[in-house]
Amino acid sequence: MSYSKHYDLVIFDCDGVLVDSEVISCRVHAEVLTRHGYPITAEQVRQRFLGRSARDANLDIERELGRPLPEAYDAERRDALLAALASSVDAIPHIAHALDGITIPVCVASSGAHDKIFTTLTRAGLHARFSPHIFSASQVARSKPAPDLFLFVAEQMRVAPGRCLVIEDSISGVTAARAAGMTAIGFTGGSHCRPGDADNLLAAGAATVIADMRALPALIPETVPEPQ
Repeated sequence: MSYSKHYDLVIFDCDGVLVDSEVISCRVHAEVLTRHGYPITAEQVRQRFLGRSARDANLDIERELGRPLPEAYDAERRDALLAALASSVDAIPHIAHALDGITIPVCVASSGAHDKIFTTLTRAGLHARFSPHIFSASQVARSKPAPDLFLFVAEQMRVAPGRCLVIEDSISGVTAARAAGMTAIGFTGGSHCRPGDADNLLAAGAATVIADMRALPALIPETVPEPQ
């Protein structure tokens, strides 16, 4: 695939795009939910909540339960997740190669909280490559699939939405990018990905899908000035 369009910014999702964290996150999320009275498997968490914020997942679960989750739930889930990620998460294969080949600015826009983003990117050796341009859904009113986070990022980075290219592994992320007026590339190289994910990302509006980060730089032409 070739692009006729040029971009001024590449926005990376974090989990499943920069770091191979989704399998760990889904397992921990399922274990803690089950302990707190909501039996669910890691695969069900993946299917229902991939790419969405913990805040939105909690709202869905509480609606089904008809009651709030226990007061201790959020802290227990966060602590268990950060411990698991800090000890075992790895960078997505070849992400450093991809970043080395991108000549325009990059940033991170994640549904995760800042402490989670910091933990994963630091362990993967990627935090310094993006800091301080790291943004979380906790900074906006609505998380993905709403466009709020991507529009906030574009404003903070002083780039028009139409000049942003988003790299996402989830339907909610691609949907959010398209709603923000941005181009999305789907990514299916994480260990959580399943057959059919590429078709689902394309159906959600991704311009194309890659399974290997080494393919990314060739899809991003060097920027050119906006026409006057």
